[in-house]
Amino acid sequence: MEAEAPTYAVGDLVHDTRRDRIGTFQGTWSGRVYLRPVSGGSEWDARPDEVEPADDKDRLRARVAEANEASRSGWH
Repeated sequence: MEAEAPTYAVGDLVHDTRRDRIGTFQGTWSGRVYLRPVSGGSEWDARPDEVEPADDKDRLRARVAEANEASRSGWH
């Protein structure tokens, strides 16, 4: 039985539990959830049962990732 797709708004911060990655929700298509890295980049897809809302720890991880990316690319 196929898992029901979660209901998130585009841009919501979510946690891909299988990959242990934080991303922003982009939408669903054909039973898959599409996410994009917080600091930008290519989308990836996940099964709906592998995605959960981000918690406070996830939000902190996302902010650190953004700061690291800004530091590497030279913008502040």
